[in-house]
Amino acid sequence: MTGLSTILIVVGLFLAGGVYSFSRQGMPRGVIVLLAVASAMCLVAGVMRIQGIWE
Repeated sequence: MTGLSTILIVVGLFLAGGVYSFSRQGMPRGVIVLLAVASAMCLVAGVMRIQGIWE
């Protein structure tokens, strides 16, 4: 596991926590969708780097 993969996964999980928190607070749906997309992109990029698909 490389350092960048670790950072991407940690940021993705942090953003996923933000999605959960913002949805519980009743924030606007656009903000929640934006955070969810960013979280998914970070997590997928981190996993792809671990698997060696994207270097």
